[in-house]
Amino acid sequence: MTITHLKRGKPESERAEDDAKVRGIVETTLKDIETRGDAAIRELSAKFDKYEPTSFLLSASEIEAAMQKVPARDMEDIRFAQTQIRRFAEAQRASMTDIEVETMPGVILGHRNIPVQSVGCYVPGGKFPMVASAHMSVLTASVAGVPRIVASAPPVQGAPHPAIVAAMHLGGAHEIYVLGGMQAVGAMALGTQTIRPVDMLVGPGNAFVAEAKRQLYGRVGIDLFAGPTETMVIADDTVDAEMCATDLLGQAEHGYNSPAVLVTNSRKLAEGTLKEIDRLLKILPTAETASVSWRDYGEVILCDSYDEMLAVANDIASEHVQVMTDRDDWFHDNMHSYGALFLGPRTNVANGDKVIGTNHTLPTKKAGRYTGGLWVGKFLKTHSYQKVTTDAAAALIGEYGSRLCLLEGFVGHAEQCNIRVRRYGGINVPYGEGAPYREAAE
Repeated sequence: MTITHLKRGKPESERAEDDAKVRGIVETTLKDIETRGDAAIRELSAKFDKYEPTSFLLSASEIEAAMQKVPARDMEDIRFAQTQIRRFAEAQRASMTDIEVETMPGVILGHRNIPVQSVGCYVPGGKFPMVASAHMSVLTASVAGVPRIVASAPPVQGAPHPAIVAAMHLGGAHEIYVLGGMQAVGAMALGTQTIRPVDMLVGPGNAFVAEAKRQLYGRVGIDLFAGPTETMVIADDTVDAEMCATDLLGQAEHGYNSPAVLVTNSRKLAEGTLKEIDRLLKILPTAETASVSWRDYGEVILCDSYDEMLAVANDIASEHVQVMTDRDDWFHDNMHSYGALFLGPRTNVANGDKVIGTNHTLPTKKAGRYTGGLWVGKFLKTHSYQKVTTDAAAALIGEYGSRLCLLEGFVGHAEQCNIRVRRYGGINVPYGEGAPYREAAE
């Protein structure tokens, strides 16, 4: 296998140092929120967002006032995006059915899909207020039937962001807070004097939000461990350098640490893309961010074959994978580790992020090896149940259960089975002994 790195990003050792610094800050902050509650989040909000309202919870009138500030065209676009996302989420929900089956006479087994009872949806603000994240978390939770949906986003220029508030409200949020970063995630998960804790946290965020979710996991559920946005372009000479460079920089502008990787078997395309990126960074309005991200985390990987391209792509397991080749369906069939695929030059990651209907909260940092992204099923818990309806079934299952419990040394377990054998099967099993084998004639 011949793989050439025409450009590399920061070494893993430096990235690990950055992660360690974030861990310590988050741990201290979460302890403070747990200890002091509202006082802690108020101080954090003042420190990071210069925002100290009477209440972080928006009233109905405040929500209405914020929505009135959204231009009609923007509101129409929000509604259009939510329609697409709702349609796909409803189709996903319809695919998840409750089941009940009689596995043998008198033994009924089944499962029910039950919504998580409360969810905290974090929507990033900061440099880029991510209106679309409200659709992806709040609306999807609503389609799943979550009875209490809490949404939080930081203030923008000292006030609630009107479009984010509109998206949260239209998506189905029951409580909307103007609170950002670690303090929002910590308050929703741990609870304060005025905020009831939730059962689950979802939504993207910066490195501190992602680390807070990691540290809170177990105390609450989470959608996934989401780090900085990642994008990969898999391309051959069926597309040009401008297309590849545009798709790479389109995601590199997310932050200063957003990996963007080109995997190709065309040296001409690889070298052309590097030149095109240099050209675009001179005119891109967000170049101040994208250029740092590309410098530190950008990669160009040249392979000899499509098989090598596939192997590299599966190993990196990028969050977004844009495939533009003469065999897009082949990559679709053979890719197994990624967040989401964007197949063909007519589609792109930005459409997936904002409007096309699939969810944009996706696994990063190789998590695509073991999980998919946020979807309606993440808000549903599949719970099994058992029911035995006949005496004969109770006695028969009880006999097997008794012996299998004793095989492991669990006498008390065996007695749970034996009492049913005695009551419903009329077989006298001495206390602490396994149920007898039935004779072959029986």
